[in-house]
Amino acid sequence: MRVSSLWVHPVKSCRAVGLDRVALDETGFRYDRRWMIVDPAGRFVTQRDRPELATVSVTLWGDHIALTADGHGALTLPLDPGPAAPTQRVVVWDDAVDARRASPDAATWLRTTLGLDGDIVWMPLPGARPVDPAYARASDRVGFADGFPLLVATEASLDALNARLARPVPMERFRPNLVVAGAEAFAEDRWGMIRVGLVRGRVAKPCARCVMVNTDPWTGERSAEPLKTLSRFRRRESKVYFAQNVVHTRESIGRWVSVGDEVVVESWCDPAAVVAFDADEGDAD
Repeated sequence: MRVSSLWVHPVKSCRAVGLDRVALDETGFRYDRRWMIVDPAGRFVTQRDRPELATVSVTLWGDHIALTADGHGALTLPLDPGPAAPTQRVVVWDDAVDARRASPDAATWLRTTLGLDGDIVWMPLPGARPVDPAYARASDRVGFADGFPLLVATEASLDALNARLARPVPMERFRPNLVVAGAEAFAEDRWGMIRVGLVRGRVAKPCARCVMVNTDPWTGERSAEPLKTLSRFRRRESKVYFAQNVVHTRESIGRWVSVGDEVVVESWCDPAAVVAFDADEGDAD
């Protein structure tokens, strides 16, 4: 098995950036979900409520990132706003953390570009959130991602889904960090510890999917698929799963992952612990 693509999502819920190689820091891939849009109350804003965020492109260049949207000028943000940047208490899911305002121009850009009242904040590494202790060690940290440092998906699993869809969907719908080629469909359900090049990580749990996967990653338009079809064969109780959440080891911090790196499964899950999914129910609504 090999790494076929690598992705970071610098601004939570905006477009992904594909990379040939990327280093890991305490919270996962460097630059991944270190910036986040918040409303006036400091609560996170995502495509769940604002699908048009999918139309915001992000570019990494030098010591800055740039946000662009069709018909509007770019917003440039520093990779590190510095200690003088104003601090703001923000909320992502149930976690309240101290972040720094990314730029004094961010609020104006959001308003004029998306008609959104809010701001963009940046998370310094010392303020990173702890990963759910049910699945990680006390020292494990995550940035503004929903819950885990890394998300791993396989090409074969997407192929198995697309075989059931009238219109295939791209991997970008699922916003993974690392995509693996050469695995069997949904073999990742049984992975325990994996090694990617010199990086090791523990597969913590399958990723429960929401309406965001129904958002076209280029237009922001939303439909019923692929979540409707996924729910027919990847549902367990009230949740629908695709891809796997991974926590990297402390020893992996500072190491690099590259497209083409070998992916090795070092251990497998206890068969009794593997999530059992509902059988495919055909065309029932």
